Amino acid sequence: MAGHSKFKNIMHRKGRQDAKRAKVFAKLGKELSVAARDGSDPDFNPRLRLAIAAAKAQNMPNDNIQRAIKRAEGGDMANYEEVRYEGYGPGGVAVIVETLTDNRNRTASEVRSAFSKHGGNLGETGSVSFMFDRVGLIQYPANIASSEDMFEAALEVGAGDVDSNEDGHEIACGVEDFSAVRDALEEKFGPAEGARLDWKPQNGVSVNEDATGTLFKLLDLLDDNDDVQHVAANFEVDDDILERLGA
Repeated sequence: MAGHSKFKNIMHRKGRQDAKRAKVFAKLGKELSVAARDGSDPDFNPRLRLAIAAAKAQNMPNDNIQRAIKRAEGGDMANYEEVRYEGYGPGGVAVIVETLTDNRNRTASEVRSAFSKHGGNLGETGSVSFMFDRVGLIQYPANIASSEDMFEAALEVGAGDVDSNEDGHEIACGVEDFSAVRDALEEKFGPAEGARLDWKPQNGVSVNEDATGTLFKLLDLLDDNDDVQHVAANFEVDDDILERLGA
């Protein structure tokens, strides 16, 4: 998430996701299986390498990771396809929803319903993604390094941007540089708290308290959908609003 309260927004979402650990593991397993269709050796399959890194960042057991990869090897999985939805949520917030689905009609209906029930509306593909940059994002807790040390280390290995505050460090890099930057940082600082390809907002939309409550309900409902792999949005929320909402 983007803007003034970037890390608090991230932590709000992460806390909700941690409470649904089994569902998170199921989504990671689906991504692992889909990625492994292009080869089960991560050294020769960048998407699988990324999926394994994301699973490890969520402390997914290695046995679960290997089972998901073996499902692809044995052809024991549904025929999932990637579908991206774009639209606007409460307060004019742009939202991108990435899914893996074996039933496009079901997923489209459920995503559309989530938007409409929470004051939003779906648009065409490309209707909001032009307001985001596709980047690699790597996250570390604040106590792993000073902002100066993280900034210097990240830029030295090819990162394009570093955002540090009391809640943590967020390092952004080009998609093509992601694996190299992540590996170099992990060699220096240890495993990242989060590492993924993401949609980074170019600018944030400030959201008031009423819209924030409704927006978080929309984002949580989308996160709870079994077909939804990832949600990105360009909201900014003041710290005092987050505290009042208990986020």
